Amino acid sequence: MSWKIRSQQQALLEREIGAVHKDWGGRLVVALAFPNTYYVGMSSLALQALYRGFNAFPDVACERVFWDKGGYEARRPLLTLESGRRVAEVDVWAFTISYEMDFFNVVEMLRQAGAPPLARDRDEAWPLLIAGGPGVTMNPEPMAPIFDAIVIGEGEAVLADLVDLFRRAIDAPRAELLAELDRMPGVYVPARVPPIAEQGDHPCKIERLWVRDQSQFPPISSLYTPETEFRGMHLMEIARGCGRGCRFCLAGYVYRPPRELPMDLLLDWAREGLKHTDRIGLISAAVSDHSQIDELAPALVEMGAKLSASSMRVDPISRPLVEALRASGAQTLTIAPEAGSARLRDVIAKTQTEAQLLDAVALAAELDFPQIKFYFMIGHPTETQEDLEELVAFALKARDIFKRRIAMNATPFVPKAHTPFQWMAMTDARTLKKRQSFITRRLGKHRIAVRADSPAWAEVQAVLARGDRRLAQVILDIPRLSVRDFWETMARHGLDRDAYLGQLPLDQPMPWEIVASGVKPAFFRQEWRRAQQARLGPHCPPDSAGCLACGVCDPAWAFRFQPDKLRKKPDFDH
Repeated sequence: MSWKIRSQQQALLEREIGAVHKDWGGRLVVALAFPNTYYVGMSSLALQALYRGFNAFPDVACERVFWDKGGYEARRPLLTLESGRRVAEVDVWAFTISYEMDFFNVVEMLRQAGAPPLARDRDEAWPLLIAGGPGVTMNPEPMAPIFDAIVIGEGEAVLADLVDLFRRAIDAPRAELLAELDRMPGVYVPARVPPIAEQGDHPCKIERLWVRDQSQFPPISSLYTPETEFRGMHLMEIARGCGRGCRFCLAGYVYRPPRELPMDLLLDWAREGLKHTDRIGLISAAVSDHSQIDELAPALVEMGAKLSASSMRVDPISRPLVEALRASGAQTLTIAPEAGSARLRDVIAKTQTEAQLLDAVALAAELDFPQIKFYFMIGHPTETQEDLEELVAFALKARDIFKRRIAMNATPFVPKAHTPFQWMAMTDARTLKKRQSFITRRLGKHRIAVRADSPAWAEVQAVLARGDRRLAQVILDIPRLSVRDFWETMARHGLDRDAYLGQLPLDQPMPWEIVASGVKPAFFRQEWRRAQQARLGPHCPPDSAGCLACGVCDPAWAFRFQPDKLRKKPDFDH
């Protein structure tokens, strides 16, 4: 069986560019894990950046490992990709987790490797398990009993220190190694911190890490393969974070403050990428928000690049960017209104007007895009039937302008920790399903294809997103991965689903408060109150210069382009 797995791995490696092969002798060996398939994981820029970062150290050998669907049930060994060695043989097993629903895959991978899933049951004979990524940064508690350590925030900031510690102490008694990890900024060692239920509040908080100078850690592709969604594409993160302040958006808070990379450096990175491929993918929370995007996009096309973009805003839309995408052969223009009415967009702080959205539709028609795709969320706070009627009315106005294919995603909204909506009740699955059916029924006869994600699974995701350590045992004990089995396993463990899905009190300590995101709790509470009144709050200024409103920026960062203001006392309560 191992021979068959290895032959499949060799076939993948033969189609790759950029894989690093190192002899394990005398090196710290790291298995870098993505808890989903190779196809999904190889589109992760975080995975690629960490792969490059670990392997930049001559005395570190970093190899990849992916979730093997069905592998645990079939008793297949879990092997690293580069050398085909068993994962249990490495020194450090590092997971990058981007999505709560992959928690189940994490446990399956541990079991497939033969490793005890709970950290308390593993000793020095097993690799040290460490995790990071947005899936665990803002609320690590459901995974806390499973990992030895969790990096809170942007891992690049602590990568060199981690490698240095592992060089010195990876063979030390596990308790000593954990004690040293516990002293590192941004590293959470759950075994050394009791759960919130036992202490009423967290006596200490782990401050979220963020990188001030991204140019030191190039967020660009290091691997190329045709076996992924972004096949053969050179990905470049042109900016990190977003200052728009959308209240539903985890990315807008997990990556604060917004930072962008200069155009000259991006062009240099693009030239390197063009040596491997002519396809360049621009990545950020909102590609069109980059202050130089109107110059950057045409410059990349002039260099011979075929462009793709992860997302864009339409207030206003960047015509040079859209023209560059179409000239590159892009088939779809993706627009994310998120909510159907102006009132509801004010509630969620997504301040695009209907006129701006329809201008973008008209531009897509003018440039002859074959398809437009709209992203909407269903189940925002205060959403009513009238909001859904306005969503349908907007889509029909878009149909009047754009005669080709229109597709729409109607995704259930899931409240996330460390956002202004962290306290809101999850709209129940039955209501969400009813609203999705209404949209599908009304738009289907106008040739607008509506894709509706599962409300039932959205409720499971909501529990994991705002859950506590008790959920780890639920994840471990679920007999098979189904919605029904999840709720039944929760009930067996005495956990009330409504306590996780319902409205949460503003004055009660929450499991995720072990993390200090940098945003002041008072800011979140004020934004929650503004949302209930459909009032807008503050946005980050361009490049976040000169603002101390939410608390993430310190004076040295906020006023770095205005040093004279450093002499003044900052107003932290603004």
